[in-house]
Amino acid sequence: MKTLVKHVSPTKVKLTITLGKEELDAAEQVALTKLAHDVKVPGFRKGKVPASVAAKHIDPNLLAQQTADDALSKAVAEAFLAEDIQALERPQVELKKFVPGQEMEFTAESEVLPQIKLGNYKKLGVKPEAVKVTEADVNDILNRMREGMSEKKEVTRKAKDGDEVTIDFVGKKDDIAFDGGTAKDYDLKLGSNSFIPGFEEGIVGKDIGDTFDLKLKFPETYHVADLAGADVVFTTTLKKVHELQLPELDDKFAKKADNRLKTLKELKDDIKNELKAQKEREANDKLKDELVGKLIEVSDIPVPQVLLDDQARSIEQDMTQNLMYQGLTIEQYIANKGFKDRQDWHDKEVVPAAEKRVKAGLVLAELSKVEKVEATADELAEHINLYKQQYANNPEMVKRFDEPEAQRDIANRLLTEKTVDRLVELNA
Repeated sequence: MKTLVKHVSPTKVKLTITLGKEELDAAEQVALTKLAHDVKVPGFRKGKVPASVAAKHIDPNLLAQQTADDALSKAVAEAFLAEDIQALERPQVELKKFVPGQEMEFTAESEVLPQIKLGNYKKLGVKPEAVKVTEADVNDILNRMREGMSEKKEVTRKAKDGDEVTIDFVGKKDDIAFDGGTAKDYDLKLGSNSFIPGFEEGIVGKDIGDTFDLKLKFPETYHVADLAGADVVFTTTLKKVHELQLPELDDKFAKKADNRLKTLKELKDDIKNELKAQKEREANDKLKDELVGKLIEVSDIPVPQVLLDDQARSIEQDMTQNLMYQGLTIEQYIANKGFKDRQDWHDKEVVPAAEKRVKAGLVLAELSKVEKVEATADELAEHINLYKQQYANNPEMVKRFDEPEAQRDIANRLLTEKTVDRLVELNA
């Protein structure tokens, strides 16, 4: 077998493969064995006819076709393996010449993993954000805790900001009630910004028993396309007003908030430590994203179309499913985001996101090779056990983590995580 390799592009190769008499004779014997199973010859049971006998009863054209198919399949696999080329799709084969028993020539073209040229990944110039927890940050958490532990006292005065009110309301667009715009005995904290702008403000100053119309406008970016930017009227009745009495910030409050603590100072310190840990995690995640983004920027990463298409399909499927859980359709999302149509969304949002993901995967895979980053069997087993513990109440999910495909996915994620961690170390 002779193989000539031509790089059509950085992501595509074409192999010209020539087979001689020796390879074709071997392929013919394989073809004879396959075809002999279906040959009927007097004196032999079906499937038991020797290849030498079956050859006399097989259509020569059929034998030649089967021989060509078997020779092609075997030669393509062996050629890509011998040339150390990783095909990303089933190669497109074109037969150029076939003389049965003598010679065969064909081409096999496929997209392949490209060569990645890493930039200077040790000096990417990205530094972590300084983490700082202010007194205002701590007080914000304390105030939320106070609100969560507040006591409600029913009052008969006008509603004011900070009160919790009980209301009935009916929302109408063009005098027709719209879905999700009607409720009875709905509890709402004024000032929480739970409703569209103007709704909560419109209740402030109203008396118990008042019925009034709130003429409002939905935001242009509202997630329901039919209501985005629409003028509506909410006919609202104020039924109850509760004043929220906040507990005093003292040692007693601290003990009630967390029975491990004895003083308000301990509670503040605990909150500060938790906030610091959270901000450090967020800063570390941001640092990793920025480092990978910078590595992509300084490296030469050809993108195979087949990987780009696969990733784009995955993004579209995930987006459609996530929107479905929110009660939305992809068409509503596209309209709300201002895209002309699905193709416009695909070209401007999906493809750039897919390209970034593919480039990140390729460049990190190359970095793992260069830096000799590996995921050990013990590390993989530990991660698999963590996943099993996480889904301990779902036996079906636990079983899936024993499947080879699931374990390969976990191994790939683990290797990626270790490679990104190495990138952080190198740029510290």
